[in-house]
Amino acid sequence: MSKDPLLQPFQLKHLTLKNRIMSTSHEPAYGEDGLPKDRYRAYHVERAKGGLAMTMTAGSAVVSRDSPPTFGNLLAYKDEIVPWLKALTDECHDHGCAVMIQLTHLGRRSHWNTGDWLPLISSSDVREPAHRGFPKPAEPWDIDRIVTDYADAAERMQAAGLDGIELHSYCQLINQFMTDQINHRDDEYGGGLPERMHFFDRVIRAVRDRVGSDFIVGIRQTVAEDYQFGGIDENQGLQIVRKLEEDGMIDFINVIRGRCNTDPAMVDVIPVTGMKSAPHLDFVGEVKKTTTVPIFHAARIPDVATARHAVASGKLDMVGMTRAHMADPHIVQKIMDGQEDHIRPCVGATYCLDRIYLGEAALCTHNASTGRELDVPHHTPRAETSKNVVVVGTGPAGLEAARVAADRGHKVTVLEAADQPGGQILLAGQNPRRRELLSIIDWRMQQCMDRDVEFRFNTWAEAEDVTALNPDAVIIATGGMAQTELFDSGNEALVSTWDIISGDVKPGSNVLLFDDGSDHAALQAAEVIAKSGAKLEFMGPERNISPDVMGMNLTPYMRELQPRGVTFTMARRLVGVTRDGNQLSAQISSDYCEDMVESRSFDQIVVNHGTTPLADIYFDLVPLSSNGGAVDYEALVVGAPQTIQRNPEGQFQLFRIGDAVSARNIHAAVFDGLRYARGL
Repeated sequence: MSKDPLLQPFQLKHLTLKNRIMSTSHEPAYGEDGLPKDRYRAYHVERAKGGLAMTMTAGSAVVSRDSPPTFGNLLAYKDEIVPWLKALTDECHDHGCAVMIQLTHLGRRSHWNTGDWLPLISSSDVREPAHRGFPKPAEPWDIDRIVTDYADAAERMQAAGLDGIELHSYCQLINQFMTDQINHRDDEYGGGLPERMHFFDRVIRAVRDRVGSDFIVGIRQTVAEDYQFGGIDENQGLQIVRKLEEDGMIDFINVIRGRCNTDPAMVDVIPVTGMKSAPHLDFVGEVKKTTTVPIFHAARIPDVATARHAVASGKLDMVGMTRAHMADPHIVQKIMDGQEDHIRPCVGATYCLDRIYLGEAALCTHNASTGRELDVPHHTPRAETSKNVVVVGTGPAGLEAARVAADRGHKVTVLEAADQPGGQILLAGQNPRRRELLSIIDWRMQQCMDRDVEFRFNTWAEAEDVTALNPDAVIIATGGMAQTELFDSGNEALVSTWDIISGDVKPGSNVLLFDDGSDHAALQAAEVIAKSGAKLEFMGPERNISPDVMGMNLTPYMRELQPRGVTFTMARRLVGVTRDGNQLSAQISSDYCEDMVESRSFDQIVVNHGTTPLADIYFDLVPLSSNGGAVDYEALVVGAPQTIQRNPEGQFQLFRIGDAVSARNIHAAVFDGLRYARGL
């Protein structure tokens, strides 16, 4: 028996969990018609195969029709969900992994213009800033109906063979009744904390009456909301914990600290890259001291060392490593095999959650197999014949291609002009807060070295350097360079965001930063400029600030920029630049009113306009290749080999990936590298 605290079993009521690691409830939005069909099942089964003790599905499954599924939620009010959940549960059980589901009514945390277009309800008519909908106060018949809906949904979950359910209180309808920030009622459901808990009391009693005392029922509960004025404070939170224990109907408490009514509030609950890991762990440990009810917790516990400390120090009973398992679903198996250094790290990029809040499916920044288990499995199959593969470039695209090609059993040589790997991620890592992204490169380098990939740094590859290696396949992953060619003239006066981030150009004193690339580079450069003490106007043609950065990742930037007096000007476009003495005259217009042009003076104009591909070597190699660089997209998408022959005299297949094709993001680069290399 292992002495590792993480590998010790835990007894939850009648259920023996084989270790202390779980994936807490979250909604990856992989459902179809609100049901957990094949893609959804494959996602959770992969974690079960990886050794996880328990996987919690749904974040959350909605129990009522008037809880619009704004996050792609599963529909727990449908009887059709039962056989799909049973299939998921049975397959996870085959791998010794327990399965639970989170049930909720979202209340005001949704929007009326999704689902069945029914009005939102809450305890009172207080609007949630994040979703902007105005709820109606729940009427007595609403409360009666929803209580029954919770019981009906719990019965469905029991019928599906799940090991238990988790009732969601944090930010959603149950909590909207519990907190005085939202609950302004003057009936039996409002007033003091006991009255505000009356709705939950009815829900849990109805659920217990329906599923009995043996079925496991827990709650994800906010123990301190951290509102500046009002809300559930730590004292009230501990009162709630004591009441849950005294009532004896809750089998575990999944402890949360904070609130989620705005993006910044959510980021404090679920921190992103550069923020403190496990920020609430000590608080959770204090909660655990007050109760005998088992305590679960997850909030940026990204690595095994932190998880092990959490369990060994007795701060919790089950540790949630949810985003970490999106990066690597095989964490537990690698711990058991003594291969912790092979775990693909979660870098906190939170591309997963940011996409969900835009209504898209969750994806991991640097594991392109997550959510694509059916099409692009996590394990790479060996090729029937070993090939000689040359990769040019060591950004995320090139390193992923090299890693996967080597996994396939090919001989891989990588050429890189710089003296170190990383590509554009090295630029991102100039910001201390984003330095964790360097792990995307470090992990791939380790994997490549373990697979005997040969690296040749300080090599500016020309066509003859590649052909001298007698390749069977060549993958060009040379990335791009910052694009500053915006106008017919005057471009020489522009400075790129890369120039600012790298330190090659110092910030001016009165700076305009124009962003129509909409990505991190603009905000990262803005941070450098603002910290220099310069006056900065951040301008973009979009309605929102750098929309591709998305809500949760925007928060740390805004916390740096707003206190420094940065002016944000949206829906304006830079249309020209001319010199005026030692100043630059910026011509500014709008996509909404193109004939409206004004001139303003700055001493520096910085632009973020994406990248232009560094693809000269690709075009030099095209005439020498058998496919002429052509790609069969149908084959690429289904993972089949590339068979196009455009040049019978060609010596090798040639492919171009990542930003060497066009400006995209890290995930796109990694996905390119993965699926092109899998087809070799």
